[in-house]
Amino acid sequence: MTTTLITGANKGLGKETARLLIQRGHTVYVGARDAERGRAAADEIGARFVQLDVTDDASVAAAFQQIGSEGGLDVLVNNAGIAKRTGDGGGEALDGPSVLEVFDTNAVGIIRVTEAALPLLRESDNPVVVNVSSALGSFWATHEPSRPASSYPSIAYGSSKAAVSMITVQYAKTVPEVKFIAVEPGITATELGGGGPESHPGRPAAESAEVVAAWASVGKDGPTGTFQEDAGELGW
Repeated sequence: MTTTLITGANKGLGKETARLLIQRGHTVYVGARDAERGRAAADEIGARFVQLDVTDDASVAAAFQQIGSEGGLDVLVNNAGIAKRTGDGGGEALDGPSVLEVFDTNAVGIIRVTEAALPLLRESDNPVVVNVSSALGSFWATHEPSRPASSYPSIAYGSSKAAVSMITVQYAKTVPEVKFIAVEPGITATELGGGGPESHPGRPAAESAEVVAAWASVGKDGPTGTFQEDAGELGW
């Protein structure tokens, strides 16, 4: 039995990825900051719940103490992520505190959670870390005219996802016994940026979750240190 933790999994892409992995036989922990929402999501899809705020060291430590005491971990999906918009609902918020919050969640949060997870992952027979990234963090995609990322400005969020790319590469080099894979889930209709369910256009989260779940289920012979999307490997 494969045990998987997904951060930011009480809604959207994280929740749909959890649903798919449960259908494929994983034991899944729904990680969420809000205990009430997290438990409700976990109960709905047949998952376990763990309170987890990726920006809080104590919360992260307590979450992995719980997971370790309940049997261990094979797969970590670093899904939690945010974007910040200005108070009037306009463009991207680029004031210092907003940008720091984006980077703390999207990039530093991955390191914070991964470091706490590694002792458990190293005990697994097939340890995998999937970092949910974005083509907006791909230097190739943002320079390729055929890609939507090339015409969508995203200073803070895009830069934070570029950091996710390097975090993935460097962990793959530093911890070769664990597979590290960055995934572009596609343009997805989510509440990213703080709006309602329809505030961010794109395909249903259940469709985008397919590629995340596929890489969370990768076998022992799978790659490490790569950036993947629906169509295959994506240029960094």
